[in-house]
Amino acid sequence: MGWTARNIPDQSGRTVVVTGANSGLGYVTARELARRGAHTVLACRDEERGARAHARLRTELPEARTELRTLDLADLSSVRAFAKELPGERLDLLVNNAGLMALPFGRTADGFEMQFGVNHLGHFALTGLLLDRLLAAPAPRVVTLSSGLHALANIEIGDLNSELSYNRWLAYARSKTANLLFTHELARRTVGTRLIAAAAHPGYASTELQTKGARMEGRRGAERLLALGNIVFAQPAEAGALPALYAATDAAARPDSYIGPRFLGWRGAPGPTWRAPWTRSDAAGERLWAASEQLTGVAYP
Repeated sequence: MGWTARNIPDQSGRTVVVTGANSGLGYVTARELARRGAHTVLACRDEERGARAHARLRTELPEARTELRTLDLADLSSVRAFAKELPGERLDLLVNNAGLMALPFGRTADGFEMQFGVNHLGHFALTGLLLDRLLAAPAPRVVTLSSGLHALANIEIGDLNSELSYNRWLAYARSKTANLLFTHELARRTVGTRLIAAAAHPGYASTELQTKGARMEGRRGAERLLALGNIVFAQPAEAGALPALYAATDAAARPDSYIGPRFLGWRGAPGPTWRAPWTRSDAAGERLWAASEQLTGVAYP
């Protein structure tokens, strides 16, 4: 059977933030943490969709301690406002879940290529702005969602924002490599603390992530084909969220671990999974970190 949501230990007394919690993996992650007693903050870009998700969660778990807050990772002013307005001096868990995949070229409010800006830079800034509160917790964790498709490409340190050329899938892969390099470097920089920085990927999980790019461009045939793939091949979001939940709560998770589905990295119970060797490069991690601090203006303590 393997590890399931029933294996999540009691989370009472812990405060957690889950980005992109209005649907898919983020919603399931937030729901299961709340079910185990965590005070759970749903950090969502779209206020209306976030409100619907929060109402749904409260219907499913009437006794849960939850709240909804607005966070747009494509706008650093929103990231800063979220961190400033988040109450409390301690944060036990941050799940960097929100993401975009294979979109047509676009830019964030701050001029970054959209996938790199949201998937990596937004979460880099958010984590840095909340790090003091994380380090104040007795057993803090930061879990960042990557993808098996990170294996398609290493980062291009000289063209992080795809200004020289743009391929939607390579840009996505590079942003997911950046997520793993961020986790690696954060783990390195917090040696000697209680913080566990880990990464996870869902395998092939049925969410709106696959169809969003095609829908934005009006490619109805591609959208239908991708939706069919979700039905035929993908595991449900409940299963896809398990690697992140494992990384966020299980005692076996270690700094810089990478958790994914055990069956060919595709589906099944979560456990340690393969990652490309370039995602463990200290030199690449340091270069990406320095560039990310410069681009976001967020200097880590």
